[in-house]
Amino acid sequence: MIRETLVVGLLGCNCTILGDEVSREAIIVDPGYEIPRILATLAKHQLTVKTIVVTHAHIDHIASAQSLKQITGAPILYNQDDLPLVALMDWQAALFNLEVPTVQPPDHSPADGEVVSIKGVEATVLHTPGHSEGSLCLHLPTQDLLIAGDTLFAGGVGRTDFPGGSAPKLIASIKERLLPLPANTVVIAGHGPETTIGIERAHNPFLR
Repeated sequence: MIRETLVVGLLGCNCTILGDEVSREAIIVDPGYEIPRILATLAKHQLTVKTIVVTHAHIDHIASAQSLKQITGAPILYNQDDLPLVALMDWQAALFNLEVPTVQPPDHSPADGEVVSIKGVEATVLHTPGHSEGSLCLHLPTQDLLIAGDTLFAGGVGRTDFPGGSAPKLIASIKERLLPLPANTVVIAGHGPETTIGIERAHNPFLR
């Protein structure tokens, strides 16, 4: 599998490209900003975007999803429970002094346990509310990989002081949905470096 993570935008969102070497199809997760860099990476690997997944509807993760859809024709998937955050996009932009992006409701709101797939790559949706009500993660068991959005970080967890956030829900989501995954599962967080489930299970101070 082709896997590239680009740090995009002023807030340093991790945008991850998952592609299949044979079909040349791709899933893009969290296209926050910097569409030219994303397109250049796709071109480098000769990939065609088939699905756009947004882990949650904070501006740094979703801002360029609609633009990418217009360019590629790929549908946008995110949890409809985050639509209240979409309604607050003006507020989100003002908070970080950013331009207000065009954000639409999802083309599909994936259910917990639903498989998002392209030819050669399959990912299971894990609903992990807490950072936002609709936060989701993508688990690729055959790749020992978890794309965690802003639910779990290396040595940290997502903030819960924005609308829709809940610290008890966040900790419950991590402990019930993420920590039981195999210890060698690589975690791509929404920001910052990669980690593993085993490392976070043993050392994350927020999960003691």
